[in-house]
Amino acid sequence: MDLSRVSSCDAETLTDAGRQAAVIAPVLTRRGEDHVLFTKRADHLGEHPGQMSFPGGSREPSDGDLRATALREAYEEIGLRSNEVEFFGCLDDIKTVTDYSVTPFVARVPDREYEPDEREVAEIAVLAVSDLTNLDNYESEERMHPHYGKRRLHFFHVDGYTVWGATGRMLVQLLELTTDWRAPPEPDRVVDPDAELPL
Repeated sequence: MDLSRVSSCDAETLTDAGRQAAVIAPVLTRRGEDHVLFTKRADHLGEHPGQMSFPGGSREPSDGDLRATALREAYEEIGLRSNEVEFFGCLDDIKTVTDYSVTPFVARVPDREYEPDEREVAEIAVLAVSDLTNLDNYESEERMHPHYGKRRLHFFHVDGYTVWGATGRMLVQLLELTTDWRAPPEPDRVVDPDAELPL
């Protein structure tokens, strides 16, 4: 992955969401190969339970800026320390169905054992970029959203995990920016709004 490409990205920012949040998309090198770290959200959480996500969360009044939010939340969720993080820039803000504007920061972090906070994180998954960019592990579908209209959903199936939703959209941009991978121009299928998700 060429993370320097993120630095030159003119990321889009959103100002129309009710709440702000920030995440870190952590990239690490393991056995000479780039990997991306994800958290699996605890099943008891009220929003997006059980989904794969990047470490992060809601902005608090005490946070100086959204980068501070991302660092605080990543430390709380997995024990990532601020002095371990090498930031490269941001991806586009993502608006979620829960009315959050999420700012994704891309960073390189060390390959070490991270400790999930059991109150929020069920487990930590470190997935190889070579697997994430393997089209055999990818699919997408188009469906109508009741608020946002026609949407394309991306699904990455790796090592028994499925990355999708807002994190899937962030991952598509991250991979397209930093590797030669591109999402296929057309979705695999068009489905009804209430069709079952391929999870």
